[in-house]
Amino acid sequence: MNKGKYVFAQVMEFFPRWVFDKAVREYRGDFHAKNLDSYSHCLHLMFGQMAGCKSMKDIALLLRSLKKSVYYLGIPVAVDPSSLSRANEVRDYRIFETLGLWLIKKVRPMYAKESVPNVYLPGWEIFAIDSTTIPCSVRLAEWALGKYSRGGVKMHTVLDLRGSIPDSIYISDGRWHDSNFLDVHEPYKWAVYTMDKAYVDFEALYRMQRNETYFVTRPKDTMRYEVVETSHNINDMVGIVSDQTIRLTGTITAKKYPENLRMVMFHDAVNDVVISFITNNMELDPLVMANIYRNRWAIETFFKWIKGNLTIKSLWGYSENAVKIHLWVAISSYLLLAWVKAALKSPLTITEVAKVVEGHVLSKADLKTILDVPEPLTQNQDVNELELKF
Repeated sequence: MNKGKYVFAQVMEFFPRWVFDKAVREYRGDFHAKNLDSYSHCLHLMFGQMAGCKSMKDIALLLRSLKKSVYYLGIPVAVDPSSLSRANEVRDYRIFETLGLWLIKKVRPMYAKESVPNVYLPGWEIFAIDSTTIPCSVRLAEWALGKYSRGGVKMHTVLDLRGSIPDSIYISDGRWHDSNFLDVHEPYKWAVYTMDKAYVDFEALYRMQRNETYFVTRPKDTMRYEVVETSHNINDMVGIVSDQTIRLTGTITAKKYPENLRMVMFHDAVNDVVISFITNNMELDPLVMANIYRNRWAIETFFKWIKGNLTIKSLWGYSENAVKIHLWVAISSYLLLAWVKAALKSPLTITEVAKVVEGHVLSKADLKTILDVPEPLTQNQDVNELELKF
């Protein structure tokens, strides 16, 4: 069926063109467009992601070397780097954001039956919240001025731990504190969210409590509390040191979170340290609670993958618009490959799918065949990362 088609063209058959075209019309993406319309612009950038290009010059060089064959990638004509740069500056990033958000809604349900390592909670939605910073020059991108005057763009992410698929993404400048994300994110009722102590804002956490949303996080070292009740049903054989009901006693925190919390202490035998967790779920098995927090490192794996396997280590532009286009194209490429993996039932992880596609991007091999590897190198893309950092 795919005989004679480049692997990149086969991947792009999953691209929701109607969604993209609708966004182009809404945000007038092709208004005054001359030699590079919105779809060709997107194809250039997605090719750059999947081929591992480090710059727009690399994208243009590789595509222009194909001469007339570039047509078979779906690209009418390869343009020069300056045309790509100009398009990144002037074309509305919301076109690419719309594409990414649609793909999130499309792809996440495909992984809803995936399990979370060492957590048996059938039917539960379990998410990790975190951010990553992409450094950039303050001189070139003053809008992204970060902490201590270092330039940086933050990508705040809610990751569904069933399959490591994003549920929500918010891009900000480097000055935006992580805990502010909880003010703009609307959590799902009955879902579990795990996050590090940077997100401990008791006013925001109490909103989650009132929304009947669960959280698992680490307490800050300065948190003041008193013990209300201590559970004596402790299994120290699995590392549980204590399981307590607590009440905040800080003058401000007690007002922000007036209800009881639960604190579990877990002994990490690998690093020989005791780790404390707090949650508003009073019924979860304490070991499950510890394992949920362990799986928070899946989001670090996601960030590492995005920054290492997709090309956002070196930004392709420095205006706010250009940076957001780059990030949304990277995210959309990740989701498109996740869709390919699910649709073709590949045993490979998303990471491995990307590597195979990168290696074959300009070959005419059958996509399903090259992704049908009998014995994938890793059984779970997160497992290695989960040994086990807190």
